[in-house]
Amino acid sequence: MGFGESESYLRDLGALDETSSWYGKQVIIPNYIQAASNCVIGTSHYLVCCRNECEGIVGEIEAKIQGSSAQPDAILSLVGNMTSQTTLDHDEPPHLDRSLKAQLQQIAEGSGGTVPLHGRLFAQWLHYVFPNECTFPHKAGSVSMASPMEFGDYIASKADMKKHVKEEKTKRAKGEQKGTDVESLLLSQWSPEEELMTDSFHHAHYPWESAGYFSAGAFVLLLLGTFAGIFNLGKYGKDNSVLPTHAKSHFV
Repeated sequence: MGFGESESYLRDLGALDETSSWYGKQVIIPNYIQAASNCVIGTSHYLVCCRNECEGIVGEIEAKIQGSSAQPDAILSLVGNMTSQTTLDHDEPPHLDRSLKAQLQQIAEGSGGTVPLHGRLFAQWLHYVFPNECTFPHKAGSVSMASPMEFGDYIASKADMKKHVKEEKTKRAKGEQKGTDVESLLLSQWSPEEELMTDSFHHAHYPWESAGYFSAGAFVLLLLGTFAGIFNLGKYGKDNSVLPTHAKSHFV
């Protein structure tokens, strides 16, 4: 794409953060990398996209926890000794400040004391711990994976590009972007809605799926078949055949 997506297309992809009044509009780097605009279109049935760097992080957590949920202290102890390892020189552990620890504790309090590892809130927490690797998990149905051609007018105009560059220079001149205040970011973009991804669910049994209804249904079908046979015997004569004479003529 050459970093030419329009603001509306970035918003549709979920790669644009517009919640911070302090920082203004920002591109969420991992969401942008994983967006459909950076995928190679193979066929109309699949896209070949960039490797998701967060999968390795989540896989390591799952392997160590060996469960679907965990205590906040166990997660903090584990994640505190992990590194994203995107390069050979990048081996520093993540910075778990007070706000991130408190946020993890709030997730546990809302889930009976433990943190669900396959929920949206934990994925959201991982985004702030590993902001360059883990995507921000938007609520289901709020963003799309539309390819550039599917979206339509996806290229930003020259005028829009110049406007964004000018706004960025103005903010830097005023010294508005000094460091990264994680706590302010959490307050601006964090949303408390949980969405669990699990295969365990209670199947809704319909009345006809129970053994009693199945037996009654079979009995009714048997009665209908018996009456149908008696009717055919009376209709086609006394030769005890259930086939009409013109049908029997085709057999040798």
